[in-house]
Amino acid sequence: MNNKTQRLSVIRKIIRTESVSSQEELIALLEENGVSVTQSTLSRDLKFMQVAKVPHKEKGYVYVLPNGTLTDHYVSTNITDNILKIDFSANLCVITTKPGYASAISVPIDSRNIPDVLGSIAGDNTILLILRENFSKAKLMGELSMLFPSIASL
Repeated sequence: MNNKTQRLSVIRKIIRTESVSSQEELIALLEENGVSVTQSTLSRDLKFMQVAKVPHKEKGYVYVLPNGTLTDHYVSTNITDNILKIDFSANLCVITTKPGYASAISVPIDSRNIPDVLGSIAGDNTILLILRENFSKAKLMGELSMLFPSIASL
């Protein structure tokens, strides 16, 4: 196994088992596991692995792996409170959030692999969902409600 493959494996293991909130903290944990890495290399690795940050109850934000199962350990219980509005136009869905929350809210949406969603784009306070032709608005809202229970009241 080459250095990069081994390093990525250790990073995955740490992110799955620890609530890591910064690159400095991750570098220290990597060193504890016998992996020495610079901040710039770690930054490239995290980008390559498509690691995201999501709100956390105690630590503010923590790293999560893409397509991973998000549990209460990672997702703040009040994340739905940061969704302000949902609008539809043709096969587009626009979800408006409080500033800074769009990316964190889009991670569980992307991880769920909702059949009607072709893809998503997240900015600072807006998520654009590109939907399949003839999508079912009720079915999509049902899927989103499973992720964010209080979304039905919007």
